[in-house]
Amino acid sequence: MDQRQRAARLLERIEAELNCLGLWQTHYPSAQALESVEPFAMDTLDFHQWLQFIMLPRMWAMLDGEHPLPQNIAVSPMATHVYREELEHHEGLISSLREFDILLSGADPLAEDV
Repeated sequence: MDQRQRAARLLERIEAELNCLGLWQTHYPSAQALESVEPFAMDTLDFHQWLQFIMLPRMWAMLDGEHPLPQNIAVSPMATHVYREELEHHEGLISSLREFDILLSGADPLAEDV
């Protein structure tokens, strides 16, 4: 399986994890909230909203349009930080994000520097 196919499967897993956690939303945030320029839109969105409404659509658009995928991505450290009080509950989501980071970047962003 090539990188693009693996990326699509991981995006599907991330969506499924958000749904299983009850974090998948049926209503969209305001256009203003989606236009945030802050990392992870942390000034206007919750992390799971950023995943659903910004990251996932952008990644799907890159895959569908056969555009190059990012080569340096580190989303899982933010997920670990956001869900630090309930890591076990969010383990599947964090694991899927970590696999996505590794697939695109070739490195584990959660690995400790030696």
